Amino acid sequence: MIVPGSASQALAAALADHAERPLATPEYRWFPDGEACASVPDFAGEEAVVVAATDSNDALVELLQLQDAVREAGAETVTTVLPYMGYARQDRAFEEGQPVSARAVARAVSTGTDRVLLVTPHEAGVADYFDVPVEVLEAAPLLAEPLPADLSEPLFLGPDASAEELAVAVRDAYGGGETDFFEKARDYDTGEVTVTPGDADVAGRDVVVVDDIIATGSTMSEAVAALHERDCDDVYTACVHGMLASNARTKLAAAGVTRVVASDTLERAESDVSVAPLVADAL
Repeated sequence: MIVPGSASQALAAALADHAERPLATPEYRWFPDGEACASVPDFAGEEAVVVAATDSNDALVELLQLQDAVREAGAETVTTVLPYMGYARQDRAFEEGQPVSARAVARAVSTGTDRVLLVTPHEAGVADYFDVPVEVLEAAPLLAEPLPADLSEPLFLGPDASAEELAVAVRDAYGGGETDFFEKARDYDTGEVTVTPGDADVAGRDVVVVDDIIATGSTMSEAVAALHERDCDDVYTACVHGMLASNARTKLAAAGVTRVVASDTLERAESDVSVAPLVADAL
């Protein structure tokens, strides 16, 4: 059975449809002291597929409870699908005394599962932190699907060098265009990010800025504003994980974004494409 976490209900339903597997209906309760209890009273079968984006601390605890609940209900095999893995960006200790939070989360998730499917983590190396087999699924090519078919001399840009690979994947799936990337520098003490455009000519062209995640939108909106200063045409932003925290969507609109494209690893209004077929194939 497919078992959804509360943050991944639409994705789990789509996955159940694509994989032709039954969908469980978990129940989520909260006690007066703030503790939660996620249960799966209708679970039946020997195999469980728990689908849960861990976009908050509560969601992580809920995932651990769902894993334990299906084991208690008789599941012999548990596969955990992490559409979005919280804390994946804390993949190393940036300063003395800091934890490697991604490793701590991976170890916790590993205790209740036999296998993990991880969708486009911020750093692929976090897969090594799990104590069970992990398969990394690359969802970036799916982001080409919602883009207009008639982009004008499209340029696919990564907001930094590490994201150019994602831009190439979207460009290849789209079927044409050039790729480049911005130079990005981050001050880890203040969190301030500066973005410097590359040398690509953007005047009169449609641009697609591609990243794995849009969180606060600060870096992306700065990139969009810089592109408009260089007289580009329309600017689209595409990301696998549309966190869009706080006023991120407003920042992007104010910077002049034509459209924000994201997948349903995090279920938002901008989730224009589903990773369900990708996960179904892996299952």
